Amino acid sequence: MSDQAAPIDPETSRFVPGEGHLGPQVDAFDRRVDELLEHLRGHPLADFVFTNTTHVADFSMIWHGIGIVRGITKGRPDQVVVLAALLGAESVIVNQGVKRLFRRERPTTSGDDRLQVRRPSTSSFPSGHASSAVFAAMVLAAWDGPWLTTLWFKIAVVVGISRAYVRIHHGSDVVGGAIVGALLGLIGQRIARRLAPA
Repeated sequence: MSDQAAPIDPETSRFVPGEGHLGPQVDAFDRRVDELLEHLRGHPLADFVFTNTTHVADFSMIWHGIGIVRGITKGRPDQVVVLAALLGAESVIVNQGVKRLFRRERPTTSGDDRLQVRRPSTSSFPSGHASSAVFAAMVLAAWDGPWLTTLWFKIAVVVGISRAYVRIHHGSDVVGGAIVGALLGLIGQRIARRLAPA
């Protein structure tokens, strides 16, 4: 966690935890993302979609669920096991490894006051949800055709956006998580193809 006092957001005159940790350009990006999402917050459909998405993505539940459904419909229990194991490894690397290098504060401790989300126990950067979403989409892409691959990445995008939407992550946390997930995903794809070929 940064030793610096969190800067005051000039538009809202409030402290924003985590700002100043990665530099002024990143802070400006985060503020702009939050401003854009604020136009959607309070809309019943947007609140429903993004809040529920962030819930089902906790502990990668959505990806484990997709893996199980795929395994049953395709008769590939080996791919279910491989995906679950890879997601577990990715989670340890990101949450117990990468996050400890940055220890950035989250913008809020329990999300936007208007939305109900789980209170995380790890630091903010990078977003574990965004990382696991991109990672899972890439592993699934190693086995599936273009139509399903497009679907997996669309889900990953919604998961990532949901974390900034509920204000449990800065926008840059989501971008950082997506990059980490993509890098780990390249390794995950090779392992997935070797252990459970399509």
